[in-house]
Amino acid sequence: MSKKQTGNPSIFRLILQIFQGALIGLGAVLPGISGGVLCVVFGIYKPIMELLSNPFKNFKTHVPRLIPVIIGAAIGFLGIANLLAFFLEKYPDTSVCLFVGLIVGMLPSLFREAGEKGRSTGSFVSMIIAMAVIFLLLGGLNAASVVITPNFAWYLFCGFCLALSVIAPGMSFSTLLMPLGLYTPFVDGIGHLDFGVLIPGGIGALITVICLAKAVNALFDHYYSIAFHAIIGIVIAATVMIIPFDSFTVSVGQCVTNLVFIVIGIAAALILDYFNQKVPVED
Repeated sequence: MSKKQTGNPSIFRLILQIFQGALIGLGAVLPGISGGVLCVVFGIYKPIMELLSNPFKNFKTHVPRLIPVIIGAAIGFLGIANLLAFFLEKYPDTSVCLFVGLIVGMLPSLFREAGEKGRSTGSFVSMIIAMAVIFLLLGGLNAASVVITPNFAWYLFCGFCLALSVIAPGMSFSTLLMPLGLYTPFVDGIGHLDFGVLIPGGIGALITVICLAKAVNALFDHYYSIAFHAIIGIVIAATVMIIPFDSFTVSVGQCVTNLVFIVIGIAAALILDYFNQKVPVED
């Protein structure tokens, strides 16, 4: 009886970690969602950053714990790209509304994590400033209608943005690539295992991890609350910028559909956060 009680949580946790990893991989390619945010929400951001910033020192202690997450992330990242490209092409507004709901549903857990080491006036100032910067940046890109022809150099940039979305929670690479017209070809290339996309993207991601992982890790170690609240500001602003407001005015049916999928996304995120809190964390 006692064996079953101690064994079940471990099995459930293994399944949950693989599922969480799949969602992180999914979040790495979904518009408006940051893989780093999901790492934070699932409580694995710190060990991942410790591994990335000191891979040789932490390999033996961190990799075994993260293997289920890594497997899940590979499944989510590679397995969803083609499906994502299909839904974004066929049902763009509905898909984005679902993603918006997921992000909104994750905000309570983000605020909870951000306040883990207390809050100060500087925390909220950093959140407002970060929000304003993203509104200005993305608003300017949208107003300028910037369109870029994808090539090796730009796919390097895509890899940089992808890695940044994991290293810096809240930085969704899609929010930068969508206004530039790079998001769809990059995701489509990943889904079709196009090495002309995967190689430069991988190089860009690797360079980003090597150059920025330690710096971002140090930033969160010394200025946790300020940095985390800035991330929340980025999340809120980036989410607002991807809402397809025009589609709400197309018809009553489309408006209702959008709202329903936003609610579904919120509910799914809240349920996931609930189960995540119920599962004991292994030391």
